Amino acid sequence: KIDFSAISEVREQKSGMFVTLFVNWAVKPFSMALIGWFFIKQVFAPWLPAAELDSYMAGLILLGAAPCTAVVFVWSNLCKGNANFTLTQVALNDLVMVFAFAPIMALLLGVSSIPVPWDTLLLSVVMYIVIPLAIAQFLRARLMRRGEACFQQALAKISPFSIVALLATLVLLFSFQGESIVEQPLIIAIIAIPLLVQTLFIAALGYWLCHSLKVHHDVASPATMIGAS
Repeated sequence: KIDFSAISEVREQKSGMFVTLFVNWAVKPFSMALIGWFFIKQVFAPWLPAAELDSYMAGLILLGAAPCTAVVFVWSNLCKGNANFTLTQVALNDLVMVFAFAPIMALLLGVSSIPVPWDTLLLSVVMYIVIPLAIAQFLRARLMRRGEACFQQALAKISPFSIVALLATLVLLFSFQGESIVEQPLIIAIIAIPLLVQTLFIAALGYWLCHSLKVHHDVASPATMIGAS
């Protein structure tokens, strides 16, 4: 669904674009690091293995700092969001992510005194962002050459499978960590708390900014949810 040519339409919804970029890249990574430090290194430190604190912090930063640019299409549909704005903000955030994710993560991990795995960060960006985007854009271009109708027909056939694939990914992730979840329920619950606080904070901040800037509901909803999902 991502169409990078949609970035040219950024000016049409400047307030919504400001909110999504400001929250996702100027606030979210740093708030996750701060919230994680407060809960993991301060509040719950006595109940967590001291040797694992840095690992938990790294996991929180990597997991909670990046915006979700896939599921936001689902949220946008459910809340009757503006489809064009949703598409444009996803394309813009994905473009920023390609260049900004690794440096920001390296900065936050370094500030948190966690060794920066540059090779892992760069490999992750290439494998999970650059390659999928490149393949998707190649397929999109091939389909568009056959006409808009052909592209929309193919998209209609693929869309149900994309949702199933997202859900299957979640199931697989939890399945691979099933033993750890069963053996350490308290630790899992503790780690979930800063993630929940981060999600609520980002959602509230996005909502407040959209309300203050008088952004219409159909733009405010996807602009807020991309960072909070």
